[in-house]
Amino acid sequence: MTDNSIGTPEQLRDPDYFPGIAKAVPLGIQHVLAMFVSNVTPAIIISGAAGFGFGSDAGALGFPDMTYLIQMSMLFAGIATLFQTIGMGPVGARLPIVQGTSFAFIPIMIPLVAGKGVEAMPALFTGVLIGGLFHALLGTVIGKIRFALPPLVTGLVVVMIGLALVKVGIQYAAGGVPAVNSPEYGSLLNWGAAGTVIIVTLALKFFAKGMLSISAVIIGLIAGYIYALIFGMISFGGDFGIAAKVSNAATFAAPMPFKYGFEFSAAAVIGFCMMAFVSAIETVGDVSGITKGGAGREATDKEIQGATFADGFGTAIAGIFGGFPNTSFSQNVGLIAMTGVMSRHVVTVGAIFLIICGLVPKVGAIINTIPIEVLGGGVIVMFGMVVAAGVSMLSEVDWNRRNMVIFAIALSIGLGLQLEPNAVQYLPDTMRILMTSGLLPSAFIAIVLNLVLPKDLDGSPDIAGGLSGDK
Repeated sequence: MTDNSIGTPEQLRDPDYFPGIAKAVPLGIQHVLAMFVSNVTPAIIISGAAGFGFGSDAGALGFPDMTYLIQMSMLFAGIATLFQTIGMGPVGARLPIVQGTSFAFIPIMIPLVAGKGVEAMPALFTGVLIGGLFHALLGTVIGKIRFALPPLVTGLVVVMIGLALVKVGIQYAAGGVPAVNSPEYGSLLNWGAAGTVIIVTLALKFFAKGMLSISAVIIGLIAGYIYALIFGMISFGGDFGIAAKVSNAATFAAPMPFKYGFEFSAAAVIGFCMMAFVSAIETVGDVSGITKGGAGREATDKEIQGATFADGFGTAIAGIFGGFPNTSFSQNVGLIAMTGVMSRHVVTVGAIFLIICGLVPKVGAIINTIPIEVLGGGVIVMFGMVVAAGVSMLSEVDWNRRNMVIFAIALSIGLGLQLEPNAVQYLPDTMRILMTSGLLPSAFIAIVLNLVLPKDLDGSPDIAGGLSGDK
């Protein structure tokens, strides 16, 4: 719904319009709230998978490395967003695009770091750096490769991303991986915390309006946090309480280039470069969604190319300092369509807020005090929505026999390898890591089959066993 008090309809459709600082600040913060939890969640998941996050011995020290990764997630989401809104030469669409840490790369990163601790970080961030540069190069050919990634492929990939992550949400809600063999794992107390988050989030999302609806996940986490305080899952005082963890964190800290070093890993580089294709196409869709929803027009080739450049360079720079791959955030596309405010300067204000948060470790320390069960409730909602988004994309597919064959084989092999990683235990390390991600083999099979299979498979046997109804 447009708001005429912010500007005229013509002004609201203009990316260069600035509604004034008093109106730009709350609108900009609104964009940050819509993506904040999603933006920092990958850092928490990856540090946990590596073994220096929740449930590890680092807890007594306040999770210093996880705090740093959270900082970098906020800082470089803000910097990458500035690339999009302000631009720098050919880099940036100069549209109200909000950048953030991408969920798409998590299934690639988890096998790379699983149980390896901080020692896995040099290879991981070297992969982010090189993959980001490759992503930027895609900007020169993005229009020519879109044919290889129709909704059948992109929808399948998004579904696979969500399916790879939903297990993480359940584990967090039950108490976290380190607690799996303990009596507390899966207790009613733990599920009560996660359930509180889910119920409050859904209630606000469907029965509230405006900022309350947009901030549903954050408010849900706050409700879960209060639950955890009431039932003694966390405490405010004591040596390891909330106050101590926040007071021990620095007020300001600058990012450190190559904090974890530099190490080339073929698996990391190949994985990040292959996922760059998917991320680039996602950005094309988001740019188109913003221009259609906010200005009622198609995105120009220059805007799409600039957005892809910003994606890549934002990711590469993040990798230098210990940040994860960045991409455009789809939830903010819907926010622009709802508010009708197309101003890129509004999003610039939100980016500055993210940068400030990224330079203040106390913000990361506060996030670190959230119990993993509470975070699990938010993660279940977010990752479930990823699967739903993929299903929505697949609804555009013509489900003939050909497309059913492609989908069936790609999903079966990709999901199967993800569920049973020992099936490829004799492959070389690089191939094993790439295959057990599940995501890359699914995407590769779907792309290749879509390109090589004939368009008409009506003469083929009905492999769906008559269930498809396509006879």
